[in-house]
Parts: sequence; structure tokens; C-alpha cells
Amino acid sequence: MKRIAIFPGSFDPFTIGHESIVRRALPLFDKVVIMIGFNTNKQSFFSLEKRLKWINQIFDDEPKVEVKSHEGLTVDFCKLVEAKYILRGLRTSADFEYERAIAQVNKKMHPELETVFLLTKPEHTPVNSSIVRDIILHGGDASMFLPNKLNMAEFKKDEA
Repeated sequence: MKRIAIFPGSFDPFTIGHESIVRRALPLFDKVVIMIGFNTNKQSFFSLEKRLKWINQIFDDEPKVEVKSHEGLTVDFCKLVEAKYILRGLRTSADFEYERAIAQVNKKMHPELETVFLLTKPEHTPVNSSIVRDIILHGGDASMFLPNKLNMAEFKKDEA
């Protein structure tokens, strides 16, 4: 049986921290499916189409990575793609408390699932999508926080 992990998130945008977690997880799994989900508490800054395009571009050299979108529970998506693992990155102790609660609920809903936590590299600890979005929204250069394969010129807020 293949070891398939889901890396769920809104990835709005996908940062160097996200890329690092995926690349560091590749030796652990046969496949990593990056699942762009919909957070009901957030309004997307970039369109789903742009996020799919950008993440596919980042991993165009990696056959073990797939990028998909899903609306609904992550555990349902795991069943759909036969994943037994959920991959999550931890930057801070606050992230751990939040992620632990979600992992325990997911485990209760789907007992075969295991959540695997990877700590971010120290240099990526302050990087999160909200801060990167704010830099972009205000016309700043966020390129140092975005994967190298992405062109900063493409990062303009979607027109309403």
C-alpha cells in the first residue's frame, strides 16, 4: 500500500515555508497531495486557479507531488484519495495547540489517519501567508518569502 500524505491548506499564497515542508516530507511518503481547501473563516485573496497554477509550477519537477482542491472535510478528501497521513508544519507553540486539536478530531472521525508534524526551519518561523499577503497588498516586494520558481510580478490581487 502506498504511503500517501495530504498537505491541506488555503495556501493564499504558498510560501517558502510551505515549499520547505513538502520537500522535506517527500522522502517519508510515496506521494504528497497538496490539497487547497476552502476556509470558511477567510476570503481568498488569490483565485483558486492561480493558486493551483503556482503550486503546480513550484513542483513541476517532482512526480511525487499532486495538487488538488477540495471543498469539505479534509478527512473526506483523505478517504477519496486513500491517504493515511495528514502533513502539517509547525512554526510556533500556538500552531501546535491549534493543530493538535484538529489532529485529534480528525483521528476520532477517521481512526486510520495519522497526522505528521514537521517543524519549520528556523528561518521560516516568521513567514506566514497572512503577512505575505499584506506585503503584496501594500505593494511591497514579498519575493524573499515566495518559492524561487514564482514570479513576483504575477502576485497582484485578483480583480473583483
